[in-house]
Amino acid sequence: MKILAIAKVASQTTVEKIQPHLEAEVKHAWKLYKEGTFREMYSCQDRHLGVVFVLECSSVDEARKILDGLPFVREKLIDFEIIPLGPFSYFEMIFKSQ
Repeated sequence: MKILAIAKVASQTTVEKIQPHLEAEVKHAWKLYKEGTFREMYSCQDRHLGVVFVLECSSVDEARKILDGLPFVREKLIDFEIIPLGPFSYFEMIFKSQ
């Protein structure tokens, strides 16, 4: 199952608070990428801090557990909105009668 995870940066989070955890965060994300759990990673271009991950997991609960292991999440600097993705279903509505 593909999962879209959009970072929600806590209001008190600053670059100074992130800095001590940055190396551990990046190494953890790289490990998850190499394992195939993080399929895609993006920076949010419309904000100073932010990230979007596309994960491959068996469930939303598994994705939450994985994301909760990230240093920034453990330190309560960020959290994630988790959105399960599936096949585009609107084609079925259009072509159903054909």
